[in-house]
Amino acid sequence: MTETGSRVQDRMDAILRRIRNVTTPLAGFGLVAAAYFIVGYAPEEAQQGIVQKIFYGHVASAWASYLSFFITFASSLLYLWKRDRAWDLLALSAAEVGVVFCTAVLLSGPFWGKPIWGTWWTWDARLTTTLVLWLIYVGYLLLRPFAGEGERGARFAAVVGIIGFLDIPLVHLSVRWWRTLHPQPIVMNAQGPQLPPEMLTTLLVALAAFTLLALSFISIRAEIERLRDLAAMLRRRAPREGGG
Repeated sequence: MTETGSRVQDRMDAILRRIRNVTTPLAGFGLVAAAYFIVGYAPEEAQQGIVQKIFYGHVASAWASYLSFFITFASSLLYLWKRDRAWDLLALSAAEVGVVFCTAVLLSGPFWGKPIWGTWWTWDARLTTTLVLWLIYVGYLLLRPFAGEGERGARFAAVVGIIGFLDIPLVHLSVRWWRTLHPQPIVMNAQGPQLPPEMLTTLLVALAAFTLLALSFISIRAEIERLRDLAAMLRRRAPREGGG
């Protein structure tokens, strides 16, 4: 790592440490608050009943995966531009967290959809594009060890991280462009939020909690990758120093 790269990494470490110190306790508090609002504050939906409460975690997980993959996208662009290892580590960390939240979306959806649609899975446009998004970033994670260490592997991964993000607009707009079982947007639309105030408040609390959780996970994961890099560097130096 160059001296400039080391300075970038040190600055990023400091920023991520501050983020982690703030977001981790707030995420814990937010998750408790979200659980209270979901269980004790938000009313049951008149037609769907209690199963509709999966909606809050489902949507919040989708948002957290979008946020994580956006960080991968932006960090990958910055890596290709700057060639600083710090951006590659951040892209990798955010991709792993994004896959976790995207997995939560794909798992929670069928538990909500089965009682309402009568099936665990259907090749609905939004379901299909979300599955494609998950497969792209799982492929991103699998590619890294096979593409080789160093700059070559990081470049390949960065390209996949950038291209993969282009699927997110398809996921978001699929309910507008194609006929799907998913309803039209009920929060962000031209008429304004279509949720009752209690449901909207609960959703916003869940979104805030999952945002904090995603940022906390990413900062922790980036620190782990940084320590792995440091350990690998020390292992490479040890034989040379021992031989000297």
